[in-house]
Amino acid sequence: MTDSSRTPATAPDRSPVWVVVCGILALAMAMGVGRFAFTPLMPLMMRDGTLSAAAGAEWAAANYVGYLVGALTAARFSARPRQGLLLALLGVALSTLAVAGLDEASVMAGSVLRAASGIFSAWALVCTSSWGLAELARRQVPQWGSWIYTGVGVGICLAGVLAWLGGGQPARWLWVELGLLALLGGVLVWRWAAPQVPVLASPAVTQAKGTAHPAPSSVPPGQLPLVLCYGTFGFGYIVPATFLPAMARQQVSDPLVFGLAWPLFGLAAALSVVGAARWLSAWPRRRVWALAQGTMALGTALPIVSLSLWTLAASAVLVGGTFMVATMAGLQLAREQAPLNPTPLLARMTVAFAMGQIVGPVLVRLLGTQPWWGWDALACANALATVLLLGSAGWLWRGTRQSPA
Repeated sequence: MTDSSRTPATAPDRSPVWVVVCGILALAMAMGVGRFAFTPLMPLMMRDGTLSAAAGAEWAAANYVGYLVGALTAARFSARPRQGLLLALLGVALSTLAVAGLDEASVMAGSVLRAASGIFSAWALVCTSSWGLAELARRQVPQWGSWIYTGVGVGICLAGVLAWLGGGQPARWLWVELGLLALLGGVLVWRWAAPQVPVLASPAVTQAKGTAHPAPSSVPPGQLPLVLCYGTFGFGYIVPATFLPAMARQQVSDPLVFGLAWPLFGLAAALSVVGAARWLSAWPRRRVWALAQGTMALGTALPIVSLSLWTLAASAVLVGGTFMVATMAGLQLAREQAPLNPTPLLARMTVAFAMGQIVGPVLVRLLGTQPWWGWDALACANALATVLLLGSAGWLWRGTRQSPA
């Protein structure tokens, strides 16, 4: 017999495996293509004569600024993170395809497109975290959330392998291939992350849902230190990530080494997240974040101690192998701190990260070429990054004793 008083509720839907797959695919397209594909493609564009070094620097800076703007505006998707994710993936695909039509005279247009790609990438990261972690928590497997963040490393590795193996073709063809790949990924996420089908629920379920507290629209009090730690992470990671390739180029001249550097960086990022998900899943998120941040500090300190090929390689592994673990742990901790509506806190942490990664290269440029206390600009920036990373790692580690996991 049908009860007319019953109201729509949630039907059983896809396995949580599909949520993880969608999250991995979304971050691979948004971050691997939208954020980081420009790194291996820039030297190929310079080889083809479609981009100068100065224009490349402007494009990179525009992407950083766009990422900041995206982080500042991502909170508007608090109530509909899935829709925000799909919009972001479409934007990444279209802005990537559009770059293929630019030439050396289109510096401003390229900056606009790279800024747009940065905006969409930030939206995708925040919305993927908000939607994916919430869906896994609803399915009572929140520990699976760690696997979503392997997508960034997978995307970096994929874009790097494509640029390495396809380096003999014009760079504009690679932009087309990456754009089509991002478009395909967006379509798959759209199909696999379909909204739930409404079914009928009993009045008791409806009444129970009606008594739930409304989701807050602001960041919970006392979370400013977490935001600052995430900003410190952005500053510490971007200094070696931006300048280590240039420093390594002075140590070795084989172009195949630089061609393999980016896919290996992405592979290290993906494997580190897998390792953290496998062996650190029972650890408090604060402690995982602290461990990653402290290890990254070692990576920023090595080039100060000794500037050689092996120290630069070790620094790349230490930083590349921890930046996604720190990202994963920080965003998961935000979800724990604001379980009803984590998007505002996620957005503010992403803003802090974006500001930190803008400050890093700007600081190096401001310090100039003259030595400071016997150190050049890169050594000074790495020293400051080391101190800030160690300080924030210590605060996070101590905070584990004060708050339950």
